[in-house]
Amino acid sequence: MFDVLVYLYETYYRPDACPEPAALVKKLTAIGFEDEEITRALGWLTDLEEANHEFADQYPQQTAFSFGIRIYAQQEMDVLGTEAVGFIQFLESAKMLNAVQREIVIERALAVGDAPVSLEKLKVIVLMVLWSQGKEPDGLMFDELFLDEDDAEPRLLH
Repeated sequence: MFDVLVYLYETYYRPDACPEPAALVKKLTAIGFEDEEITRALGWLTDLEEANHEFADQYPQQTAFSFGIRIYAQQEMDVLGTEAVGFIQFLESAKMLNAVQREIVIERALAVGDAPVSLEKLKVIVLMVLWSQGKEPDGLMFDELFLDEDDAEPRLLH
């Protein structure tokens, strides 16, 4: 699923630039992605779009007035893991994510079904949340999302 998401991010500069679902499925299949992987990725993106609308409608003022600390439920900690929670807190404290975006990232990470969600997958989730909202990550965020810890060289997405 994550390979499909990364491909979509790299190929289409924004979600509305993607072809219609039927054409997109054909294109992804022709490239060599498995049907199950395509279905999961497109379903995840559909749910991401719904989450964007739901959170924006329910919490429009949240981004301007959020100064509190997010306390994670045990279920969230079990799925996210300490490394992912720390990374989310870093992005929020650096003003790379606002409170609503943080909640969408958490919701989408929980929907993946992996426990704990690897840091690499979380980074793709963050990138896809921003992409789905038409936000371009700044240079610092890009470095943080795609810097290889071993050799401090930017790595290719796939």
